[in-house]
Amino acid sequence: MERPTDTMNDASSQQSRATHERAVPHRTRIKLCGLSRQEDVAHAIDLGADAFGLVFYPPSPRSVGVADAVDLTHDIPPFVSVVGLFVNPAPDWISEVTSNVPLTMLQFHGDESPEECEKLANLAGLPWLRAIRIAADTRQADLVESALNYSSASGLLLDAHVEGYGGGGKTFDWSLIPAELGHRAVLSGGLNAQNVSDAIHRVRPFAVDVSSGIEVPGARGVKDHARMAAFVRTVREADAG
Repeated sequence: MERPTDTMNDASSQQSRATHERAVPHRTRIKLCGLSRQEDVAHAIDLGADAFGLVFYPPSPRSVGVADAVDLTHDIPPFVSVVGLFVNPAPDWISEVTSNVPLTMLQFHGDESPEECEKLANLAGLPWLRAIRIAADTRQADLVESALNYSSASGLLLDAHVEGYGGGGKTFDWSLIPAELGHRAVLSGGLNAQNVSDAIHRVRPFAVDVSSGIEVPGARGVKDHARMAAFVRTVREADAG
């Protein structure tokens, strides 16, 4: 038989949790991707970005080689993640990059199966993200299925489907994202300082990822420091409001 004191304790505990949740607002993590210059990395760190991404896919205009990546990551402070983006990589390429560059996470952005992702990640000894490209005919059920198939991933990077691989600076229908995937979602695809606040309020993703939205217009891979600052500031304002 439940005692009155038990009921009171349960009610008190629930009220305490609710008060804590109101007192500690959600903090959306920020990943700035496609960095290729030392000054851009330094600025991302100064802005308080949680992570920055390096592209290891040679066809991309944002791609960096191993030697350049070593230079870009030689003085990274604690608790800043360095994410390596790969597209259908060979095991030898993963080994070469990760044995020289201090990556903290892999991001698979090609046609890698769950088994291939796990095999490559185990080879590197690193956690991984899986990019899910969302097309016009993608259904909510498709995202749920992808989340189940890639359940070993640390998170799902949700991006708009474009021709080829990598981001295309295009948004997609955010209403497709099931609420239960929010805690695993890294929202990407056409984000910038003008729309990221709306994205955060509608999706409540764990993190946001931006590349083209913080670049100098017409110069892919060259980041605009004012746009970087505006993006980070807008995310923090969205969290606070």
